[in-house]
Amino acid sequence: MRIQQLEYLETIVKTGSFNEAAKQLYLTQPSLSNAIKELESEMGIQILLRSKLGVTLTDDGREFMIYARQVLDQVQLLKGRYEKSPIRKQAFSVSAQHYAFVVHAFVELIKTVSADEYQFTLRETETENILTDLSSFKSEIGILYLNNFNRRVLEKLFKEYDLEFTPLFKASPHVFVGRQNPLTKKNRVTLADLADYPYLSYEQGDNNSFYFSEEILSTLDRKKNIKVSDRATIFNLMVGLNGYTISSGIISNKLNDDKIVAIPLDVDDSMTLGWLKHSQLELSPIAKNYLEMLKEHIKGYGFDIIDEKTDHTN
Repeated sequence: MRIQQLEYLETIVKTGSFNEAAKQLYLTQPSLSNAIKELESEMGIQILLRSKLGVTLTDDGREFMIYARQVLDQVQLLKGRYEKSPIRKQAFSVSAQHYAFVVHAFVELIKTVSADEYQFTLRETETENILTDLSSFKSEIGILYLNNFNRRVLEKLFKEYDLEFTPLFKASPHVFVGRQNPLTKKNRVTLADLADYPYLSYEQGDNNSFYFSEEILSTLDRKKNIKVSDRATIFNLMVGLNGYTISSGIISNKLNDDKIVAIPLDVDDSMTLGWLKHSQLELSPIAKNYLEMLKEHIKGYGFDIIDEKTDHTN
């Protein structure tokens, strides 16, 4: 394997075409094709799918590109140090359930990036999409929660998708409501207190399993139910309709959440929020930086970070 082959492969993936990549690399198409075939033969995997519509990565190819980009990043750092070549565009992706602390840390991470060019992605998405994003290497890190209800099912899926879960912190359930909601007069609320208010929850696509719900107590029967797809909408409905949802209790005033109030919910349950990665993936330096920022923000909200050595499967 040669660095040049990895650079060829990256150009093909970016352009989606052998022909266009050959033009950019000033190579003949047969020469470029032979270089990739040699790489595939040496690695013992098929990296690219070739069709009339263009070129795409196979599942093995997507995994291979994760490692190849890390190698190319290191090569460019060397060149940048000694040849004064431009540094490669930094890239990082997170897939998460809808949490303010995830966005807050993401914003702070980007503020620390000194590169002139970067490609960052934050996907606030359905629970099942988090698993598929990580298994297909679309994202390096996923953020979601476990509790007594969903733990067994999700941990089984983690094994099927070859993912590793690491806990960050435990939170008691809180009700999120608009600041003008009459419930804000209470220090704690009960499920009976919520009976007449619209229940807001995040939709989970075609696989709308209760185990994929972002809200605990998702199996309870409620008179008024509204499904939404994003945090902005759910906050607007809290304010406009006196609706409520159930989450971790973390609200970020720095991210325009000042119209929302978190009230402890009087139930015997808890949430363990944590992060996921593919077991075969070594996290990039920028992913490690993001996790450290995530932990600092969580501690800033008054939560204790769980020791990663703690057995969290029980």
